[in-house]
Amino acid sequence: MSARRYRLDRFISQHSRFNRKDIRLLLAQQRILIDGVAASSINQVVDGFNRIELDGQVLADTQPLYIMLNKPVDVVTAVKDDEHQTVMDLIDHPHRDSLHHAGRLDLNTSGLLLLTNDGRFSRLLTHPDYHICKRYLVTLADPVTDEYTRVFQQGIYFAYEDTITRPAELEILSPYQCIMTLTEGRYHQVKRMFGYFRNRVTALHRLSMGSLALDSKLLPGQWRELTANELKGLHADFTEAEKIEQEEATEDF
Repeated sequence: MSARRYRLDRFISQHSRFNRKDIRLLLAQQRILIDGVAASSINQVVDGFNRIELDGQVLADTQPLYIMLNKPVDVVTAVKDDEHQTVMDLIDHPHRDSLHHAGRLDLNTSGLLLLTNDGRFSRLLTHPDYHICKRYLVTLADPVTDEYTRVFQQGIYFAYEDTITRPAELEILSPYQCIMTLTEGRYHQVKRMFGYFRNRVTALHRLSMGSLALDSKLLPGQWRELTANELKGLHADFTEAEKIEQEEATEDF
């Protein structure tokens, strides 16, 4: 489920016996409550995460849900799959069926994956226009050199998309292992960027998304809900990302 937004009069007419012409009278009689407060305008915007009551009857009361999963390898990021175990198979939660994955990790990629019922949250987290950083621990078949850092910072041309990747940061930990930071998530991007040097990625593990780091206490396949502080940090990331997007749009204009 995504947090789809509605005008109040439209929402009430779709979820009750009243038509849109009746809503003004209901408001005047204070018969509609939104999150415990009497609604004041037919133009008020509500979404699936507001608690909406009419004459004491709850019309909507869905709570947003945010789950961190340490995805193992050989588990597919999908709701259903005929051949492999899916990330949804790992989640034992009463509202599991309302969840979707915010972005995806390849079958052979492990690490941080977020699942939610909040469509706006997942869009802000994963859409490349918002520049949310994703950090990966990368293990390689051949040694990495400083030349990789320079080329990744410049960007690499992807012929299939006819585009150049955004600058990516590389921290070399050892000849065969490094941490790579991206602000986009193109198809098999990490593997394709190292493929520019004909260097094969042998293991890929996502460490973080924005300010949110994978909980080191979670074993592969384990999950937990995000804490209030973690959500606060991510929403700060979104606010900063939206500010950057607005500044870039102004520059383009």
